[in-house]
Amino acid sequence: MVNFEFSEEQKIFRESVKEFLQKHLQPAWTTIDEEHRIPVDLIYKMGEQGFFAIPVPEDFGGQGGDFVSTVIAVEEVAYHDPSMAVAVYTLLNNAWPYILYLYGTDEARQTILPEVGRGRAFFGIASTEPHGGSDVAGTRTMARREGDKYIVNGEKIFISGVREVMEQLDMGGWYLIARTGTLEQRHRGISGFALLGKKNGVKTPGIEYSILNTIGRHGISTGILNLKDVEIPKSMLIGEENRGFYYAMEGFTLARITVAAANIGAARWALEQAIEWSKNRVMYEDQRPITRFQGVSFRIAEAAMELEAARLLVYKAAWMADRIYINKEPGLKPKDLNFYSASSKLKAVQTAFNTLSLTMELYGAASYVKETNIARSFLGALSYYVGAEGAQNIMRYIIAREVIGREYVK
Repeated sequence: MVNFEFSEEQKIFRESVKEFLQKHLQPAWTTIDEEHRIPVDLIYKMGEQGFFAIPVPEDFGGQGGDFVSTVIAVEEVAYHDPSMAVAVYTLLNNAWPYILYLYGTDEARQTILPEVGRGRAFFGIASTEPHGGSDVAGTRTMARREGDKYIVNGEKIFISGVREVMEQLDMGGWYLIARTGTLEQRHRGISGFALLGKKNGVKTPGIEYSILNTIGRHGISTGILNLKDVEIPKSMLIGEENRGFYYAMEGFTLARITVAAANIGAARWALEQAIEWSKNRVMYEDQRPITRFQGVSFRIAEAAMELEAARLLVYKAAWMADRIYINKEPGLKPKDLNFYSASSKLKAVQTAFNTLSLTMELYGAASYVKETNIARSFLGALSYYVGAEGAQNIMRYIIAREVIGREYVK
């Protein structure tokens, strides 16, 4: 039977999340955006509340939850911080710790995951390089094996969490994609590593970093990592050598669902602002609200419809992830999630962009000042519209590959 109801446990979880965010995040999100920094005490409180490593089992320091609960948390965080900075921090610290749980060594898991779960560490993704973000198979960062360690040299760009790891927290790092084979081997010569930028307050030698001056989503940093003879212990190799590309693709598939959740949270906030503004904005002698003009009310109606469609798709993707990873239903494999993950991100990101564009149009000139806060959210959504976690056309390619057949779209 089709059931569109959340479980009682999930309903209670959403209410507890909302109560926390209304108290701790909603009053602070514009200050976070202005000051370009998520306060460490807020990160700690979110860890204590169980926002991070939600699907990771409790035995490994996670919350022992599922992906539907993860999506609930990320959606609500984005609604209460529609700039999406805190949502990005939250979604990264759920998707990539889960991949570390699936494929990491016991040492890596026990070192990193409990600290992420309690909000004391960050664990994201470091894949993009200056020559192109979508060409993960063309990674040029090199990892050379020497005894019981790897020596890594290369550069990563557009990496989230650089300031948070290197300056704010005592511990953190990334799923690092690096080449252990030849460039000609493409994806078959790539490995994944748990790169710690800092551990117990001590920075890893050989890592130089800088912070990019982004136009939005200011609360979480985006930066550059320059790796010069960085030593990574063999125990921090994730899974098998030269199999890192496949684990990373699995991680992106899960991360895209949480990215989609962030976008529907921000879109939900934007639609509420558009409705409230339009009901109170009046024109002409009779002071009629602009909602009486079909050019306004019909577009709001369409935006509401699109948001509901996107939301259903996102939650179906999370439900599929639970069937595959949490419930481990026979006959289902990680690749069965590809269509739903890419579709949810494509739809949710486009919906958020369109909804925020409409909201800015309805606000008119008022949307162009910081005080109304609409532009803050628009610029946050824009980061995903232009390509974070995979460009929109990459999502279309994945979907086409799944519905037409891989051999017909190569």
